[in-house]
Amino acid sequence: MKIPSTSLGFVRTAVVCPRMRVGDIEYNVEQIIEAIDSAVAEKCRLVVFPELAITGYTCGDLFHQPLLLREALRGLERIVNHTLMFGANVIVGVPIQVESRLYNCAAFISHGSLVGIVPKTYLPNGMEFYDRRWFASERDRTTDHIVIDHERIPFGADLLFKSASVPDCVVGIEICEDLWAVHPPSGNMALQGATIIANCSASNEILGKKEYRKQLVQHQSARCLSSYVYASSGVGESSTDTVFSGHCIIAENGRILAETERFSRDTQVEIVDIDIESLRNERFRNTSFNQGMPHTTFRMCEFQFDPLLDINLAEREPLRRVVDKLPFVPQNDTERELRCEEILTIQAAGLLKRVMHIGSTSLVLGLSGGLDSTLALLVCERVRAMHSQDIALHCLIMPGFGTTNRTHQNAQLLAEQLDCHVEIIDIRDSVRQHFKNIGHDENEHDLTFENAQARERTHILMDYAGKHGGIVVGTGDLSELALGWCTFNADHMSMYNVNAGVPKTLVRDIIATSAQTKPEHIRSVLTDIIDTPVSPELLPPVVENGMQLPQSTEDHLGPYEIHDFILYNVLRHQFSPRKIFVLARQAFEGSFEDEVLFAALSTFHRRFFGQQFKRSTLPDGPKIGSVALSPRADWRMPSDASSVLWMREIEQLHREIAGSNTGEAR
Repeated sequence: MKIPSTSLGFVRTAVVCPRMRVGDIEYNVEQIIEAIDSAVAEKCRLVVFPELAITGYTCGDLFHQPLLLREALRGLERIVNHTLMFGANVIVGVPIQVESRLYNCAAFISHGSLVGIVPKTYLPNGMEFYDRRWFASERDRTTDHIVIDHERIPFGADLLFKSASVPDCVVGIEICEDLWAVHPPSGNMALQGATIIANCSASNEILGKKEYRKQLVQHQSARCLSSYVYASSGVGESSTDTVFSGHCIIAENGRILAETERFSRDTQVEIVDIDIESLRNERFRNTSFNQGMPHTTFRMCEFQFDPLLDINLAEREPLRRVVDKLPFVPQNDTERELRCEEILTIQAAGLLKRVMHIGSTSLVLGLSGGLDSTLALLVCERVRAMHSQDIALHCLIMPGFGTTNRTHQNAQLLAEQLDCHVEIIDIRDSVRQHFKNIGHDENEHDLTFENAQARERTHILMDYAGKHGGIVVGTGDLSELALGWCTFNADHMSMYNVNAGVPKTLVRDIIATSAQTKPEHIRSVLTDIIDTPVSPELLPPVVENGMQLPQSTEDHLGPYEIHDFILYNVLRHQFSPRKIFVLARQAFEGSFEDEVLFAALSTFHRRFFGQQFKRSTLPDGPKIGSVALSPRADWRMPSDASSVLWMREIEQLHREIAGSNTGEAR
């Protein structure tokens, strides 16, 4: 049994559009070799070139010239020999004659060996493309192997190339039109294990084609749960009837990671660290993918491969990919506003369905003047606007020992301005009575002191809802649920929790987006709520310079932006603490030191495991994104699962970093 590699799962890949001249093989090979050297210097392990890059795609009837074909083979041999010196893996387009037929092929080269040759399957033969005039299709081949320079080389579109050292790194090859077909070969390749699909292409430019091409690559990578490396011919091709731009793209599971500048006269190279591990993990959990059956049986060709087995933690070598520090929050303003509007609509639609099902016309909400309850109120307001019958919004403001004037005033102002029925119920006396009943000293500000207030508020909300025939709307967000930052059977409980799928880092943006549509007097209150530090307000505030400073959640837990980053990578990608640290270090470079990241990693994993019992008994609530914690759907974990493996890895990593920072041997 082979133990899986401890690699972080990154494969540094280059997509190249080299300078070229139609039919000038010596020049083209020189440019290809120069690009290979450049990519290898950047530690690339896989380099992909365009269709027929050795000759040029637009040679036309020159493809019938034996001289061109012989020199193309010699050029291929030069490239093969060159890779022996550098240990590169290269995919390059070349015409190959087999018996009386000529094939448009992609050659897979590894460490000085020609590992396999893949012929093009779908040949366009109309409008500006006439491949059938010169080439035979893969479907016309009559042999599984060909002999080149006395070597027997696997030949066919049924080849996949598998790394000997990293089993999850499997490369499939398509050629240009193969992607544009109704059933691209890459679908079957993915089902047989291909995690990287390389496409050697020659795609010309006409109006609107750039975006269509980009979407095609993006969507195919998502459909195949793979990376898709698309290398296309550039301006060196003939412009007799067509113009080529050199539009090269690397996508990963529906996300564009990089693309080249079009119409450049220089060689274009884009380098990306493809995350093979994330693709593998996505396939593990995607049951539809696992049920797929390939219509083709593929032959596996093994190649030597030296992936990025480890990241140099001491030197802080960056990954060649963008790592979003706020993975839940789109960076584009327009996209962010659209997403926030969509989230608010989904939340309201879920609550409206529940209201209509039980026939209630009253919504009861505990309003604190904080972010989460404000978002819940905006959801309730939208439900009221969507429902044909009158719905009463009951906002209960329940000041306790930690309530500040700022949050109290904002809660009351907002509820009144949104035309809600407002009740102010001071809970301090009832909590004091409870302390007396259980023998607790009010001056002992421990968890009992905090939890008693949270449970008293929930007690009031439930009874109030019962009296008015309403339902209690929950306010706790996804980030709090992940960390267990709620009191069991208190703010943890409601009759429908509209915020259960919304991470903390998005709450402010949703409120801000909603505020843009509100009158100035409401917008000003919402703006102040957005600017209020996150706090449960359960401990008496400290007064400094006449200002009330409440207890700070982030002072206790650590920054929510780090916790949401961890949450996303744990649940969406199933990454280990080591990998999350490497990604976080790059994402938060210049914002947080290593010790802050380690503290957050430790806190998150300790609480995530220790607080599962709260998530096992969550009320209903709408799923918003791909990361969710419903015990009935997305996340099923025993409440007594051990965190020891994860905590041990965090501790080991911490020791490694401490050792590298002090110059000790790793």
